Amino acid sequence: MEYLVTMTTHVPDGTPAQAVDDVRAREAAHSRDLATEGQLLRLWRPPLQPGEWRSLGLFAAGDAGQLQQALASMPLKIWRTDQVTPLAPHPNDPGPSTRPGQSGAEFLATFVVTIPDGTPRRAVEDAEADEAARARELADQGHLERLWALPGQGRALSLYRARDSAEMEAIMKALPLNPWMTTELTPLTPHPSDPATMST
Repeated sequence: MEYLVTMTTHVPDGTPAQAVDDVRAREAAHSRDLATEGQLLRLWRPPLQPGEWRSLGLFAAGDAGQLQQALASMPLKIWRTDQVTPLAPHPNDPGPSTRPGQSGAEFLATFVVTIPDGTPRRAVEDAEADEAARARELADQGHLERLWALPGQGRALSLYRARDSAEMEAIMKALPLNPWMTTELTPLTPHPSDPATMST
C-alpha cells in the first residue's frame, strides 16, 4: 500500500548547528536505505513559509504498522511530526512512471468530485468514461504520473508534471469532470533525498 506523509520538523531553540547538520546527514543516508528497500518512493518539498521545514514523502508499506516503523526509524523523527494519508488504487492510475528523467515541474492535485443532485446517471457515466480516456492521454503525454483514491467520497490525489503553473491550470480546466470538481494544486520542488533524483 502507498501513503503520502507530510513531515513537519521543529528543531528546538538552542540546538547547536552541528547537531542539526549531523541529524540531517544521518536522515539523508537513511532515506537512501529506505529507497533501496522500496519503502521510500519519492520525496518533495511543498511551498514553505520563512522558517518552515516540511517535506512530502511517498512511502510504500504492507500496512500502517510497517509504515510507522519506517517513519520511526528516520533520524529526524526526534524533531518531527508526521501526518499520514493512506492512498488507495485508482482505476485511472497509469502506474509508476516508465519514463525516468521527464522534464517539467511536478504538482500534487487533490480533487473532490461532487455530482449535483438530479444529474442523470448516463451523464455521470459518460463524464467518467471521458475522464478515464483523458487520464490515459495525459499519461501518454507525460503529464499524469500517478493517481490515487483518497479516503472519503469522490476524493482523489494525483501527481502531474507540466512546464509551469499556467499549463497545469489549463490541464485541470480541460478535465471532463472539472465542472463538478474542486481542485487544490500544490507545486513541488526537488528534495535532495528524493529517490528519483538519487537514481539518476
